[in-house]
Amino acid sequence: MKKFCLIIFTVLCIGTASAQYAWDVGGTLGATNYLGDIGGGAGTGRKFITDMKLAKTRWNVGGFVRYKVSPKAALRFAVDYIRLEGDDKLSSNPSRRFRNFNFRNDIYDFTLTYHYMLFENNDIGRTYRFKNSFNLYVFGGLGGFYSNPKTFYKGIWVPLQPLATEGYKYKHYVLDIPMGIGAYFTIHKRHRLGVELNYRKTFTDYLDDISGDYPADPGNDYMRGLIIRKDELSAADIAANPEAYAAHNWGYKRGEKKNKDAFMALSVSYSYVIKGRYNFQTRKNTGYFSKNRKIRRTKKRY
Repeated sequence: MKKFCLIIFTVLCIGTASAQYAWDVGGTLGATNYLGDIGGGAGTGRKFITDMKLAKTRWNVGGFVRYKVSPKAALRFAVDYIRLEGDDKLSSNPSRRFRNFNFRNDIYDFTLTYHYMLFENNDIGRTYRFKNSFNLYVFGGLGGFYSNPKTFYKGIWVPLQPLATEGYKYKHYVLDIPMGIGAYFTIHKRHRLGVELNYRKTFTDYLDDISGDYPADPGNDYMRGLIIRKDELSAADIAANPEAYAAHNWGYKRGEKKNKDAFMALSVSYSYVIKGRYNFQTRKNTGYFSKNRKIRRTKKRY
């Protein structure tokens, strides 16, 4: 994580030193959902959005600074606060429902992404004033986030990482790969309104504290109840599906370790263009009738 922060700092310093144009600063607000072991549909875990539970859609809020390094490319550094949630009670799969686990994870995510412009219209309406424009882009990059999964147990949210509920104490700090597609309108040269779909592939399977098998019996009543949650179900539920009940025990399968967890966000954004060049002739030296007056063209940078 320290190396990642150093890379981000270096890139921003280089951008600031090399140019004073094409910067915009703004914020985002949106909806997030999680893709992992908890919840899901009737079958076993499926990849990508096919296993997503819309009922557990939560929110994200963040800020960013973006620099357009060329007419077709931009770099963006973003910080996001993201909440993820999941609950086995929402699944129609008996094995998942009888696991009866739930989690909440408040994530602090730092990302540096490269944006490539697929389509641009720098003069909407052909007014020749270049006040309003439209950009469509794809992006990818590298990120790092702080993860701290909790479960609701006996009336409180219990942090799970220190407890090593599967016998493995995973890390709080994780790398991820953000990727997606977005678009924005620039209005009156200064105001940008955007929308973006951001999918983050992570390098952990413990966003939800579940990955592999149940550990050996910890010999502690509190830990027993926290790890194996099937006894919280009603007697009628247990009687209706005794096989699913028996499948959750010490040493048995708890999650799917083959696939890493992921999450995605659909966000809207607003940003303000700090300074930009545009396609008008600019004058060098002072005085309109000066003999030394020169005309030069500058490229539009936003």
